[in-house]
Amino acid sequence: MAGSPDPAGDAYVLHSLRTMHVNHVRLDYTYGSADNHTARLLEHLLGHSVKVLLHLVQPKHEAHQMDETPAQETWRAFLEATLKRWGARIEAVEIGSTVNRRKWAGYTPDTFMIAWRLAHEVAREHAVRLAGPNVTDFEPVYNVAFLDRMQRAGVLPDVHTDNLFAERATEPETYDHKIVGHACAPLIKYNVIKKARLLQRVAERYEVPATWSTHVAWSKRRIDRILSDVEGKQADYLSRYLLLAAASGALARVYWGPMIGQREGVIDDGTNEYPEPIPHVTLYDRAPGEVTRYRVRPALHAMKTFATLIPGARYVGRLNHSFGLEVHAFAARDELIHAVWSMNGCGADWSVLYQPQDLADAKWIARDGDRLDERPALVTESPCYLCWPADRAVAVSSAARVLPNLAVHEPVHPYQGAGWRGAVVGETSDERQTLLRLIAPHRLKDGERKEVLRDARNAVWRIADPREPDRSLVVKRALVTKWHKKVLDCLKPSKARRSWNGACELLRRGIETPRPIAFFEQFKNPALMENFYLCAFEPGHRSVRQYFSAYAQGADAHEGMPAGAFYEALAAFLLNMHRRGVYFRDLSAGNILVLDKEGGGIRFSLIDTARARFYDKPVSLRQRLSDLKRICHPLHWSGRNHFVGLYLKALGESFTPIRQVPFRLYDIKHRIKNRMKGK
Repeated sequence: MAGSPDPAGDAYVLHSLRTMHVNHVRLDYTYGSADNHTARLLEHLLGHSVKVLLHLVQPKHEAHQMDETPAQETWRAFLEATLKRWGARIEAVEIGSTVNRRKWAGYTPDTFMIAWRLAHEVAREHAVRLAGPNVTDFEPVYNVAFLDRMQRAGVLPDVHTDNLFAERATEPETYDHKIVGHACAPLIKYNVIKKARLLQRVAERYEVPATWSTHVAWSKRRIDRILSDVEGKQADYLSRYLLLAAASGALARVYWGPMIGQREGVIDDGTNEYPEPIPHVTLYDRAPGEVTRYRVRPALHAMKTFATLIPGARYVGRLNHSFGLEVHAFAARDELIHAVWSMNGCGADWSVLYQPQDLADAKWIARDGDRLDERPALVTESPCYLCWPADRAVAVSSAARVLPNLAVHEPVHPYQGAGWRGAVVGETSDERQTLLRLIAPHRLKDGERKEVLRDARNAVWRIADPREPDRSLVVKRALVTKWHKKVLDCLKPSKARRSWNGACELLRRGIETPRPIAFFEQFKNPALMENFYLCAFEPGHRSVRQYFSAYAQGADAHEGMPAGAFYEALAAFLLNMHRRGVYFRDLSAGNILVLDKEGGGIRFSLIDTARARFYDKPVSLRQRLSDLKRICHPLHWSGRNHFVGLYLKALGESFTPIRQVPFRLYDIKHRIKNRMKGK
């Protein structure tokens, strides 16, 4: 944490700590801190019996000069003054600040060892516990190198510290590809647990008894590169990381930080301020913004829930073995606690994991501490805590896995019956039953069709929404007639399932598509010919094809939208889609709906989602152009040059003649197909 120049910030911090049930904090303290808001906050923390790890940070320009006598004398004087003033009241002092990042901290290995030896000497004089060296990320070669030098010099720390920093990974459970590459990562399986255990073994080798992770955070900016629910994901990652850290048995303590900040804080500071080029992991000396504008994020409630349930409990073990699903058991004084979650976008069936009576008797607590009256529809990426009396014997299926080939975006209930399987949305079981009374597969086959929208390669029609009679649902039934299509479809999930998965994944990434409602497939039919996909109906929509066709025929505007403004809005939508790792593969102008925004303007929504592919990084330029050539087919060439030029300009590229070749070939392909069909 850090103090605010506004004295009201101290009271806010203390109240937030009590809210989270947290009593241990780490405070950065540097040259000049003795006379500003940092010392004032430190006094308040100690006055309220908060246990403080005081992180002493040497300014970068001073660290650069640590091989010179004046810098050494200044550093010693700072250490003497700080520990004389605070040493008897703090829990420990940490020395070292991202020592393996010279561009942030300013140290070389030699200059850091000079600073460390001086700090070790002064800490021993004042009988203060010493923690360090504060290596950042998982780079154990640095931990070994520094601890080895410290041992040979006789200046080992009392506590080994590392910023076991997972911000760059999308999920804390993933196997780290930075160690041996993407291909080999699943072989060595280095995740948070293995990393923590290796760091602790390194410390024990040098007879340092404890390892602390002193800075961990997920950046809002990094999450937003792919996913849309940024603050929800931050809370998920915080809970999941802390649970894995507890499961490792190797980290005696984890500090999450910063507490207040617009990118990483569990409290939003209400600003756009971020320290550059030195990040918070190196020095976090001030909480910016006005205290009256601070806003609690879900991550704070997630931390409170974890801090209430887990610290002090005994870790029993992981109760399942499959990748993608995590079930961890903790034994508290009067409770047995299971923490359960899945990887991003996945789901698992509770009834496969647990016996019915165990599910019925459990106390259910959501990630943010809410007591649940009804169990969630599925295990999801948001952790859930199940609690029973301490003496309860609860059996878990160790072979349970996430549901195969099923993307999950919101509460979903698996469906199976009479040879059909699938999924149905529903906040509650009542909502699910209301839907199934009208949309069960046998009813879709024989029921009334309110309005047929298409009856060619696929049959598409509308039906009434049983939850809201004034709204409609769209039903899409895939009709597979050609023999080669039947063969190919045997080798992949049904089109209904692929449509569902594509829509759910688009929504997870903040790309608009009609809300998926259900899908059903006949699992006893090897060709999967019978399958239905249902989604919400978007009233009053147009398609991009209508706009492009109007502009191609010479109109300067369509539906009140000038061509230039439309091209700009559509380019921005597609840039965001591709930036979030979506390669749509069926981006015809008819598959992008144009909808009106409340208050004016337009927005876009994607349909026919079965062919989309998804990545955890922006898609390549080749894939981007492949999508663009499809959407541009109805548009005249001057319009294409304008629209694609806008898109590529945002990437620092241009629509050169060589990049126009795929567009021209696509036009030729369509002309040939139309002639063969007699059009």
